[in-house]
Amino acid sequence: MRIAEISVHGCLLRPLGSKDTGGMNLYLRQLSWELGKLGVEVDVFTRWHDPTEPEVMKIGEKARLIHIAAGEQEDMPKPDIYHCLPQFLSHLRRFLEREGTAYDLLHSHYWLSAWAAEELKAQLIIPHVATFHTLGEVKNRARPAEMEPELRLEAERKAIALADGIIAFTAEEKDNLMHIYGAQPDQVKVIPCGVDLKLFHPMDTEEARRELGLLGHSKILLFAGRIEPFKGIDILLRAVVCLEDKDDLRLLILGTDSESDGEVARLRSLSGELGIGDKVTFLGVVEHERMPLFYNAADVCVVPSYHESFGLVALEALACGTPVVASRVGGLATVIKDGETGYLIDKLSHEAFAQRLELLLGDEELRRRMGGAARSSVMKYTWSKVAGQVLRVYEELIGA
Repeated sequence: MRIAEISVHGCLLRPLGSKDTGGMNLYLRQLSWELGKLGVEVDVFTRWHDPTEPEVMKIGEKARLIHIAAGEQEDMPKPDIYHCLPQFLSHLRRFLEREGTAYDLLHSHYWLSAWAAEELKAQLIIPHVATFHTLGEVKNRARPAEMEPELRLEAERKAIALADGIIAFTAEEKDNLMHIYGAQPDQVKVIPCGVDLKLFHPMDTEEARRELGLLGHSKILLFAGRIEPFKGIDILLRAVVCLEDKDDLRLLILGTDSESDGEVARLRSLSGELGIGDKVTFLGVVEHERMPLFYNAADVCVVPSYHESFGLVALEALACGTPVVASRVGGLATVIKDGETGYLIDKLSHEAFAQRLELLLGDEELRRRMGGAARSSVMKYTWSKVAGQVLRVYEELIGA
């Protein structure tokens, strides 16, 4: 079996946490590797954004990353990439003609790729399964102040209506696909994301802090992810202000924003205005392989997002035995067991977050108990299981 994965805007080799690079990139990277182990040949097609990278790169046992020219070979806003999609498809077809490669199925990731895959599907006459990772209308309802463009919503509606299959990460996402976008129940399969349990595992907290140079702090909070308003970091900063004991507290913020550090500058300024500038450290992008050190060094991982389709950061933290305090939104409500492995916050308010953080930071025995339960709660989320379930969806669609 040979699969063409379409990820127009998201190159899976870019550092996680950098511009427009997050859970989707990790998902596609891990899925490609694991499918290769199962004997599936995978080609991932993405826009050629860096002229220093070769056209074709091997990324796994049976997986390749293939760069397709579309627009300038540099970072571009998503609306600009949308207007380059016809060129992307034209150059992709030329690559296929040159290689003489035939595929059994298309799997698209995100709305830009779903649009491209539907156009390509009509020419290759093969099935198309879509994974959206986030949905524009769901984001609009979660945070109306930052509306997604209509062209995205229209592209999602069209792709959802035409796709042979859709993979959703949670039952809630399937419900949104059906009731907001009109997807058919048997069209959508729910398959969660995974976590690398060998990489993300519990380790000695003091040793992790020593390696990171953080031994001088008795309490550490961690945020990790792309830094943008939708992630709710301002809620976390205001929650820190409400904590009673902040003497030795340190809040670590990992990742960068997608607009030339504009959001980082705003949050730095807000930290100063709130009087906690000396408690907050922005560490930028951290290599994914080093993330277990940060999860293990932290007393609590905080995910105050307005919405998360799944919540890979929460999953990784739990795999390291670190309790998570998160918004009760999207996949976070599936990953975190409220009161057992962390806390889910119903109302997106800094007071509600501060209350739970105060409780956890002040009770070492509670943190240990939740940390112990956290690891065992995520043992079912392995990438090999995810790939096996995705492969079954491929086989069903190809057989049909």
